[in-house]
Amino acid sequence: MNTILQMQGISKSFGGVHALVDVHLDVEKGEVHALLGENGAGKSTLMNILTGVIPMDKGRIEFDGKVYAQPTIRQMEEAGIAFVHQELSVINDLTVYENIFLNREIRNKWHILEKKQMIAQTRELFKRLGVDMDPMVMVSELKTSEKQLLEICRALHANAKLLILDEPTTALSNEEIAHLFEILKKMKSEGTAFIFISHKMPEIFEIADRYTVFRNGQFISSGYIRDTDSASITSDMIGQEYADKDVYQPRPLGEVVLKLNKLTGHGFRDVDLEIRKGEIVAFTGLAGSGASEVLQTMFGVLPIESGSVEIHGKAISGSITHFMRNKVAMLPSNRKENSVIPDMTILENCQIAEHTLSRRKQVINHKAEESKFVALKQMLRIKSDSPHDPINSLSGGNQQKVFLARWLNTNADILIFDNPTQGVDVGAKAEIYQLILQFAQEGKTVIINTLEIPEIKKVSDRCVVLYDGAVAKIFNHDEINEQDVMMYSTNAVAAAGKSEV
Repeated sequence: MNTILQMQGISKSFGGVHALVDVHLDVEKGEVHALLGENGAGKSTLMNILTGVIPMDKGRIEFDGKVYAQPTIRQMEEAGIAFVHQELSVINDLTVYENIFLNREIRNKWHILEKKQMIAQTRELFKRLGVDMDPMVMVSELKTSEKQLLEICRALHANAKLLILDEPTTALSNEEIAHLFEILKKMKSEGTAFIFISHKMPEIFEIADRYTVFRNGQFISSGYIRDTDSASITSDMIGQEYADKDVYQPRPLGEVVLKLNKLTGHGFRDVDLEIRKGEIVAFTGLAGSGASEVLQTMFGVLPIESGSVEIHGKAISGSITHFMRNKVAMLPSNRKENSVIPDMTILENCQIAEHTLSRRKQVINHKAEESKFVALKQMLRIKSDSPHDPINSLSGGNQQKVFLARWLNTNADILIFDNPTQGVDVGAKAEIYQLILQFAQEGKTVIINTLEIPEIKKVSDRCVVLYDGAVAKIFNHDEINEQDVMMYSTNAVAAAGKSEV
């Protein structure tokens, strides 16, 4: 085998907290190497050290035959390492081709930009990779999944020898994931190496050649994917036997608290549904089905085009604040664009929704706010030092918990969660499932949107399947199974019906 990367004895501490303790990682040319572990295991810290973002305390890094005592960002970019982050870093105010060539612009001898040449090269890149995207379109007009593909194309255009992909499939549909994997396999056959960070076991077993597991900043295990199974890897990740069991708990339901009457909005139409106090209802459907848009309309993010949303018998419309005052809360998807306020602390990010509701109060009681945060931190098991640390000091999973705390802090009765476990590890997922069930036991109504059918089975009383903006089927808990949900999500039921005629 031909090793392109060796990281040996890497250690890093932050203020007395050991983020990495004598860990090692090696990657071969032309392989996909899965780097696994729960949020906070040290994966991001190691990748930030490798790419020169933060210095290591001790250790040795050798990439493509050259030793780097303390790598810098510029050194590692020039060496051929590209990092495609889970949190999108494309520039919305630039065109697609401008993003591709950002900091690598083609200029003539008078230093004037060669726009036609850059556009042509972008078209050629997309053609080679099988990507259907207009180089001239503004990135702000792209879907999240298209932005994710643009990030990957930008890295590939830089002729990277090693690509680090951090949760690259989070915003992609099944078809887009299959296309991405085709691209990875093609690049792998040409010698490109990949470090693949993901919490989705089926994807890991489909695309990865080898794996390395970290836990609590320490190296736990490594080997070939063909020689292990998902149960063994998961056990290594969380340090205990993991049972993938149904945690669903039936409970008595109360009166109808939320009613959708022929609700029509952006991307969906004529949704009729009654949801009861203490009920957990899951929406699902393929990308573009309208499921996420229904949830956004139920919180005032998107306008109601026709029909109505009734809360406790009263029709509600208008701004997000109006829904908040009627005790509705929403945890949105894509936390970087929709949740993170990077210039604020952990505590400020947690309190911002409650401040919106109590904006007439002119004085903030900092001690009371800190006390409430401590209680929420314990309940949600948020791993943080000081509440006054920057929100970006937390891992993605712990950020998600802070945003969950943000909405619990408003004492809402109806909780809307759009992809609540997006980019969250298996241990944190189990915690979120238990919290959802706990909220329902306490009488709160929970509405979630997720593409993960096993997740729906674990927590929901009912599953609403959307296809092409319309409700295709509503399943009760004991009727939910992957095959039937996918049949209605893809409209295969209609296709099967036609074939029988």
